[in-house]
Amino acid sequence: MTDTPDAGLIKHLANSPIRAPSQKAAKSVAADLKPLAAEHSEIAAVLASDGAPREFLLAALALSPYLREIALIDPQSLALAVSVPAAYLVASTIGDARDSWRNADGTLATEAELMRHLRRAKRRVSLALALNDLARLTDARHTTAALSELADAALGAAFDHLLRGGHEAGKLTLPDPDNPSDNSGLIVLGMGKHGAHELNYSSDIDIVVFFDPAAGVVKDRDEATEVFARMVRRLVRIMQERTGDGYVFRTDLRLRPDPGSTPLAFPVYAAMNYYESRGQNWERAAYIKARPVAGDIEAGERFLQELVPFVFRKYLDFAAISDIHSIKRQIHAHRGFGDIAVKGHNVKLGRGGIREIEFFVQTQQLIAGGRMPKLRLRRTDEMLVALARARWIDTTTARLLVESYWYLRDVEHRIQMVRDEQSHTLPESEAELARIALMMGDVDTKSFGKSYVRVLTNVEQCYADLFEKEQGLSGGVGNLVFTGDDDDPGTLKTLADLGFERPSDIARVIRTWHYGRYRATQSKEARERLTELTPELLRVFGATKRADEALLRFDAFLSGLPAGIQLFSLIGNNPGLMSLMVTIMASAPRLADIISRKPHVFDGMLDPGLMAELPTRAYLAERLENFLEGAQAYEEVLDRLRIVALEQKFLIGVRLLTGAISAERAARSFSHLADLIIGAALEAVREGMEEAHGRIPGGRVAVLGMGKLGSYELSAGSDVDIILLYDHDPDGDDSDGPKPLDPVRYYTRMTQRLVAALSAPTAEGILYEVDLRLRPSGNKGPVATSIRAFSKYQAEEAWTWEHMALTRARAVCGDKSLCGEARALIDEVLARPRDRAKLLKDLTEMRTLIEQEKPPRDIWDVKLIPGGLIDIEFIAQYLSLTARAEGWQPAPEDDGAAGLLTGTDPDRIAQPVDHNECTSTDAMLKVLGPGALGEEITESLRHALALWSGHAQIVRLCTESGFAPKEAPAGLIDLVTRSGETPSLASLEAEFKATSRRVRTVFQQIMA
Repeated sequence: MTDTPDAGLIKHLANSPIRAPSQKAAKSVAADLKPLAAEHSEIAAVLASDGAPREFLLAALALSPYLREIALIDPQSLALAVSVPAAYLVASTIGDARDSWRNADGTLATEAELMRHLRRAKRRVSLALALNDLARLTDARHTTAALSELADAALGAAFDHLLRGGHEAGKLTLPDPDNPSDNSGLIVLGMGKHGAHELNYSSDIDIVVFFDPAAGVVKDRDEATEVFARMVRRLVRIMQERTGDGYVFRTDLRLRPDPGSTPLAFPVYAAMNYYESRGQNWERAAYIKARPVAGDIEAGERFLQELVPFVFRKYLDFAAISDIHSIKRQIHAHRGFGDIAVKGHNVKLGRGGIREIEFFVQTQQLIAGGRMPKLRLRRTDEMLVALARARWIDTTTARLLVESYWYLRDVEHRIQMVRDEQSHTLPESEAELARIALMMGDVDTKSFGKSYVRVLTNVEQCYADLFEKEQGLSGGVGNLVFTGDDDDPGTLKTLADLGFERPSDIARVIRTWHYGRYRATQSKEARERLTELTPELLRVFGATKRADEALLRFDAFLSGLPAGIQLFSLIGNNPGLMSLMVTIMASAPRLADIISRKPHVFDGMLDPGLMAELPTRAYLAERLENFLEGAQAYEEVLDRLRIVALEQKFLIGVRLLTGAISAERAARSFSHLADLIIGAALEAVREGMEEAHGRIPGGRVAVLGMGKLGSYELSAGSDVDIILLYDHDPDGDDSDGPKPLDPVRYYTRMTQRLVAALSAPTAEGILYEVDLRLRPSGNKGPVATSIRAFSKYQAEEAWTWEHMALTRARAVCGDKSLCGEARALIDEVLARPRDRAKLLKDLTEMRTLIEQEKPPRDIWDVKLIPGGLIDIEFIAQYLSLTARAEGWQPAPEDDGAAGLLTGTDPDRIAQPVDHNECTSTDAMLKVLGPGALGEEITESLRHALALWSGHAQIVRLCTESGFAPKEAPAGLIDLVTRSGETPSLASLEAEFKATSRRVRTVFQQIMA
C-alpha cells in the first residue's frame, strides 16, 4: 500500500487478481454503477477503462453482495475508495470517527448524530479495506489492524459522549470535560482479537468494562455501579443497534467476571478479588490479548499490570494444563468438522483451523509466560516469532504457522465480505464455494481446495506435534463456549444438534457450574475436572430422549453434592461410568439421590465384570463376608452392613436399569441380599445379647421372611416383613449371663435389637424398614413368638388371610434345626383340610375390602388395579392352600442344598433356608396352575405377573412414588415401555388394560 495522495487503488492495478463469477454478473454490476458514474467522476473513470481497474471493480462487487450494497447506498465512499490511498482514507476516517462525539464548536453531539457518523465511518472503512484487500494492495494483517483501530475509535467516541453527557446532566464530575475519559477511572478492555489488533472483517468486539470508585467521578458513590451499568447499556445500543445506516460493531460483554450474576460494569477491587479467588484458566487465556481500548487508558494499563500474576503464573500445574487443553476441545471442535474438508469446513474452529494456531500459541504463553516476559505479546503472528526466538519452537514451524495463519484469515475475511455475516464456515454449495475461491484469486474450487487442505494439514500436524500426548484433542461434540452472560450462537446450535430442546437454559446451567456457585464446583480442581468432562457429558446427555430433563437432574445432583473432585475424577477416568451416570439421571431419581448422598456406592461400578456377573446368593455372600472381615465392635459391624447393603442394592438396581438382568432376577437378588443382611445382623445381635445376658438354656431362634421377602419378590426400597420365632428348654431357667433375663424378655429384647439394627438411622443410613405386623395377633401380640405359641395360634386362631400369608413364608436365617421345624410346621398348617366355599368367601371379602379402602390411582397402579398383582397373588395363594389341603407337597429345592448352609456352628445358619421354590407367586402358578386352571390360563397369568412385576420393579427402582407419565422423569417412560416390551407408552397402556381385564375375568371365575 502506498501513502502517495495521488495514487489511489485503481492506479496500482496492472492486472486484476480476481474475476467475476460470470459475464452476466459483471454486466449487472456495470448497469448498477452506470447511474453513479454521472455524479462521481472517479467511478466514471473506472467504468470507462477497458483494463484491469474495470475488470477488478466489477468482479469485486459481483462477488460480494455486501460491497455492492455499500456502493449503491454510499457512492461517495466508493468514489473515495477507488481514488484515494487506503492508508490515508482509513486513517482520516478513523480520526474523524474518534472526534464525532462533539461538534466542531466543542459542544456535545446528539446521540443520533454520533450513531450516524460512526456507522458511515464503518461503512467507508469496510469498503476501502475490502477493495484493497481483494486487490492484494494490502493484506489481512493491515486489514485486521485497521478494523481494530476503528473499533477503538468508535468505543472511545461513544464513551466520551456518554461521560460528557453524564457530566452535563450532573451525574458525573469529570476532571477534564474536554477530554472526558482522562482520569475518569473508567476502564474499557478489548478482549480476544480486538485486544490483539486482529479483528475479523465482520467480527463482534469483546469488551470488559470496569470502573474505579476511587476516581470520584460519580457524585453518589453508592450509585456508581448503576450509573456505569446504564452507560454500558447505552454504549451497546450506540454500537450495535441497526439503523438506516447499518451498525458499527456487535458488542459482546460476556467475558466479564461471572456474567450471569454481575453488572455490566464491575468495580476494579471486586474484579481483582474475583480473579484472585475464582478466576478460571479460560479467563487467564482470554486476558493474554486484553488491551485498554477506550476510557481511562492509563487506569486500564495499571489494572492489567496488577493482573499479570493471575494470567502468567510462575508455576503451572498439570491440572491447569489439562484444563487449557479442555478449553481447546470445548471451543475448537465442531461436529462435522472433525476431518479436514473444504465444503462446510469451519476455517476458525475446524481441524487445522485458526483456533488451533491460536491455542498452539496461547497454551505455551500460559505455560512459559510467567517466567519469560518476552512471551506475553498479544498478536498471534508476533508471538510465533517470539516463541521461535525463545527456542520454544523451531523457525520453520514458526514461519509455516505465520503463513498459514494469515492465509486462513484471508479465507475467513472473504467468507465474511460476501454478506457481512459473522460466519467462519465455507459454503456447502459449489456455486457459493466458487465465489470464495475467486475472491482468493484461485481459478476454481479445485485449485482453492488443494491450497486450503494443504494449509489445514500443515497446521494440524504442528498442533498434533505440540499436543501429541493429548489424543483426540481436535475431536469433540461441537462449539461449546460458556463464558460471559449472553449465549454464544454457535454453542446454542451445538446444544440443539446434540438433542437439547432449550439450549439457552442448558447454557445457563453450565455457566453456573463453571462459575463455582455450587459447593461441588467451588474448588479450582473440581472446576477443571468438570470442564474436562463437559463436552462428553453433553454428548451423552444429548443422546437421551429428554436431554434437558436429564441434565437438569444432574444439575440438581451437583447442587447438593458436598464435593465434586472425587466423583468428577472417577467418571472422567472411566468413560463407561459417565454413560451410566447419565442413564441414572435420565430415568432414576431415586438412584441419583443415593449417589448424591453416598457417592461411594459408585465405586462398585469400577468392577469390570460387574455387568457380566449375576448377583447370585453366592456372589453376594462372598462380598458381604469380605466387607465384614475384621469388624469386631457391634456398631462397626452395623455400619459396614449399611455400607455394603446400600452399595449392593445400588448395583443390583444398576444392572436392572441397564437391562443386564431381568426384573425377576433383580427381585431374587434383592431378596438374597436381604436374607444375608438380616442373617448377619441377627448374628451381631445374638453375640451382643450373649455377652450382656448370657444364653438361654436350649435357646434357638429363627427369622421367618414373610410377604415379598418370603416370596423372593423384593424390589428396591422394599420393607421387610419378618417374624422372629424362638424355642428353649421347657424347664430351662433364665439366661446364664451377668444380667440374666427370662426367655420371654430375652427374645423380646433380641427382636427389638434386631429391628433397631436393621432400621435405626445412622450416619450410613438404614438397612431396611421392618414390619412385624404379620406376627401372631399383629401389633397386639408379642414381638417375639415361641414356636409352640406360633403353632397353637396358626392351628386355632389364625384368619384365612394369615394362612394366605403363610404360603409365602420361609425361614431366612437362624438356627438350622428351628428353621426346619418352622418349615414343617408351616407345611402342616397349610396342608390342613379347608372349606373351599368359606375360603372363596373370605378371599372375595378381603379383595372387596382392599378395593374399598385402597382404590387404585390409575391403570399404572399395578398392585391395586382390578386384575393386578393382588388378584394374581390371591389366585396363587388360593391354589396353594387348596392344593396342599388335597395332598400336594412341594419338592425340595436343589439350589441352596435344601437349606444345608455353611457356618462355623453346624447347628446355626446365617443364611436363609430355601426349603422349596413354592413361596414365590410365579412358582405357585407354574406348579399348581396347569392342573387347576389349564395351561393357557396359567401362562396368561404368569405373563401378566411378569408384566406387573417388571413394571413395579422399574418404578420402585427409579422413584419413591408411583408411575405418573406426566411427571415421570426423563428416561423412565423408555424404561417402562422396554420392560413391557412395547414400542410406546400408548401401546403399553393398551396392553395394561387388556391384561387387567383378562386377569380380572379369571379371578372372578375362580371366586365364583
